[in-house]
Amino acid sequence: MRLARVRTDDGVREGEYRDGALIADDAEYEVDENDLIAPCDPDALFCVGRNFAATLDQMDYERPEEPDFFIKPPHSVVGHRDPIPYPEWTDELTYAGELVAVVDEPCSDLAPAEVPDAVRGYTVMNDVDALDQQGRTARKAFTASGPLGPWIETEVDPADVDMHTEVAGERRQEANTELMLFDPHEVVSYLSKRFEFRAGDCVAFGSPANPGLVEPGETVDITYEGVGTLTNEVVDGD
Repeated sequence: MRLARVRTDDGVREGEYRDGALIADDAEYEVDENDLIAPCDPDALFCVGRNFAATLDQMDYERPEEPDFFIKPPHSVVGHRDPIPYPEWTDELTYAGELVAVVDEPCSDLAPAEVPDAVRGYTVMNDVDALDQQGRTARKAFTASGPLGPWIETEVDPADVDMHTEVAGERRQEANTELMLFDPHEVVSYLSKRFEFRAGDCVAFGSPANPGLVEPGETVDITYEGVGTLTNEVVDGD
């Protein structure tokens, strides 16, 4: 099932997205993908880095002994087909295609086996990074640095998902989530012992190899098979 959110004359509504319609509890709305907004409203996006061995080799990073994470704030969230402004204070903006779990209800201290019941489903994130800035917060926690969408897919095995990223129609990333160093259930469990998750919070599991530079005018399409394709165009931020 695809769970989506749209902005309507009745305000923001959420429900099942099916055959060009959003089916809410009390109404049905004709929509298409251009009408979708971010599929959840997180208090925080918990993002795991250095979670693919090939990425460690590419970036010359040390292999972490436990999940290495940082946090993007709500300010970073934009939706499917929303523009990504290129900030005037960076010369090195990068993309990175990531699978994301969306928490269903407040929870904490989960065992890995309990994670599937705590997760609403999975969506896609572009971990936008201003690579030439100092420190992860400056690099990754700015406005529009966390595009999410297009929807939440509820029927996914996150341990075996093929993915690819295309920039301006050119294939840049290609991998499978089975190549993660820490699997999705392990990551959510680890973070849940440090934070009390709130409904709608997101956990992103890191990017495969070949995150790279993107320029104004280029469109980034990130596909996780069985989940969906997140599409955003980078625009001049001046």
